[in-house]
Amino acid sequence: MDRRLAVAPMLDWTDRHFRWLVRRITRRTLLYTEMVTTGALLHGGDRERFLGFDEDEHPVALQLGGADPRELAACARLGAERGYDEINLNVGCPSDRVQSGRFGACLMAEPALVADCVKAMRDAIDVPVTVKHRIGIDERDSYHALCDFVGTVAAAGCDAFVVHARKAWLSGLSPKENRSVPPLRYDVVHRLKRDFPGLTIVLNGGIESLDAAQAQLAHVDGVMLGRAAYHDPWVLAEADEQIFGLRSARARQRSRRRLRRRRRRAGRRRW
Repeated sequence: MDRRLAVAPMLDWTDRHFRWLVRRITRRTLLYTEMVTTGALLHGGDRERFLGFDEDEHPVALQLGGADPRELAACARLGAERGYDEINLNVGCPSDRVQSGRFGACLMAEPALVADCVKAMRDAIDVPVTVKHRIGIDERDSYHALCDFVGTVAAAGCDAFVVHARKAWLSGLSPKENRSVPPLRYDVVHRLKRDFPGLTIVLNGGIESLDAAQAQLAHVDGVMLGRAAYHDPWVLAEADEQIFGLRSARARQRSRRRLRRRRRRAGRRRW
């Protein structure tokens, strides 16, 4: 898995139609589904609605929401059987509805439980299992607590973490406010990478351009764009070339046009 650039999982936004569109623009950027709860998959009935995707979307990851290791293992198995390239556990969503199900950001207070969930999924499937989380929640926002969380979960077999560089307030702020009010702390994510050099650390939060993403790659292994990519998918137009070092179709077309112009100026037959 090349995690240098990804589009964040966003509820009601990163559905299969949006992912298909983005894949027309960039071939290499890692895409994520909306969060799918274990209850929806195991008891909702319409699995195709939640798990269906076009083969052309690869690489694509399935994000799960849940807190029961056995249920998460069963859902991870469903995702792996469908062909997803990665299964990601949501430990970052701060909404009241998610908290009532005892998953999302509130799980940062229970690193041992998250570790059990990761181990259960790892034992059930062969594809990578990753975790997306915040740098802290409420008053549990010290760097020591963050390291305890990451270290505990890594010991269970997770070697890739997507870190939203804001803490989350589980009460007092709406999910929308939690995406902008708590200050961004990129320095915390950079420090986490320095202290856990063997782990893949992907930074999320506030990145709005490929130039900003590329600057962050000097400090972390990957960068995740969220709302910027949704509101303007064309921000990813040069991703394959700029981030992954591949000549994009657009770049090849520009080269062909330049060659044609040069040949015409030289008086040669158009080709």
